[in-house]
Amino acid sequence: MPTDIADIGLIGLAVMGQNLVLNMNDHGYTVAVYNRTVSKVDDFINNEAKGTKVVGAHSMEEFAKLLKRPRRVMLMVKAGDTVDQMIDHVLPFLEKGDVIIDGGNSLYTDSNRRTKALAEKGILFIGTGVSGGEEGARFGPSIMPGGNPTAWPLVKEIFQSIAAKVEDGTPCCDWVGEEGAGHYVKMVHNGIEYGDMQLIGEAYQLLEEGLGLSATELSEIFTEWNKGELDSFLIEITAEIFAKLDDDGKPMVDKILDAAGQKGTGKWTATSALDLGTPVTLIGEAVFARCLSAMKEERVAASKILQGPVHSKPEDRAAFIEDVRRALYCSKVISYAQGYMLLREAAKEQGWNLNFGGIALMWRGGCIIRSRFLGKIKEAYDKNPQLANLLIDDFFSGLLNHYHPSWRRAIVKAVEYGVPTPAFSTALSFYDGFRTARLPANLLQAQRDFFGAHTYERVDKPRGKFFHTNWTGRGGRVSSTTYNA
Repeated sequence: MPTDIADIGLIGLAVMGQNLVLNMNDHGYTVAVYNRTVSKVDDFINNEAKGTKVVGAHSMEEFAKLLKRPRRVMLMVKAGDTVDQMIDHVLPFLEKGDVIIDGGNSLYTDSNRRTKALAEKGILFIGTGVSGGEEGARFGPSIMPGGNPTAWPLVKEIFQSIAAKVEDGTPCCDWVGEEGAGHYVKMVHNGIEYGDMQLIGEAYQLLEEGLGLSATELSEIFTEWNKGELDSFLIEITAEIFAKLDDDGKPMVDKILDAAGQKGTGKWTATSALDLGTPVTLIGEAVFARCLSAMKEERVAASKILQGPVHSKPEDRAAFIEDVRRALYCSKVISYAQGYMLLREAAKEQGWNLNFGGIALMWRGGCIIRSRFLGKIKEAYDKNPQLANLLIDDFFSGLLNHYHPSWRRAIVKAVEYGVPTPAFSTALSFYDGFRTARLPANLLQAQRDFFGAHTYERVDKPRGKFFHTNWTGRGGRVSSTTYNA
């Protein structure tokens, strides 16, 4: 067996791992592969990788010997304990300066920990998000690497070669930041993906129930939408899904059970938002909507007991469709603005130096949320790298100011029809809350001070000074400790 021949090694030959290997091979890199179930190595070499330069190994020792120094080892295995086990398995065969890359959907705190622990052993760690599904992995994914900055020059050429490219040839891959920054950005990407999918689902149900549209008509509408502002991968595939017929000639989408699955990254995003006190309401609602969908039997039983409104179709079909389109677009703007708010808070908390325009560029191609819209986010941050919130950018504020009447009409119709729109509705509530100079939190603070002496600030005094009122005349002079959540 020859040694020192492979540019990079990959462990984990499930579909994403296999497709990344073939993508690397297409770009002229020699890749060594290993899998814990060793038979998968031979199966891959004799089938999908037949005729390529890919080399297989039947042991970790043999695998390590195939790699040029510094060794670059990419793990495409299940997130969690499996990653730690595989790192422990490969470590004895590595030397100082070698690189371990975790390309799975790992929790960012695990990547924080692994970066530090491996640095103490002299091993460079990268935790990278990889988005785009099977096709993206094969022909050009979005790649979001973070971890030990010393490792980036050692993998940059390979990653940027295999990544998706935008129109001018710029790769959808750049260094994100230290420690778990890459996996955090991928987590937020996945949370936004949850939101986008829920918003599209709400538009679908509102059009279907409001107008009684067929799958064919829905396919035509989404195809048209994909030619304009909503141009994106998810809108494109939605049009294709509606057009797909089952063997009996009926729409495939109507045969699919309405109980959604999830792998946890949306929940991680919502949990992180709560931890950081950032109102990422839309992604939270998208996660809960999947949870509600899973209560299929209970919903069916409730549908026979609980009543909804009786309604007629809207008089102006074209106007209604346009209102729904605009509601979808406005809600999408809110979701991305919230996602970027979360990235900003996480960067502050973790001490990461995130390039927000660069992140939009990484998401512009290859990944599941790729869309024309992301170019506008890139432009907003190019114009003002210190932009506090996307909603105050000229393009986005102008769009929302122009479209919000349509957004409101669509939600009013949803209420009249009894169609649930948790993501549309929370997006509008956030918009109205964000643009409101005075919210009713003054009453909330009074209540907290009344029952718990939690104190409050006053509008006629400097910020940071706290006061307590003896509301009943029976309370004492002592107030509770002040803290902010």
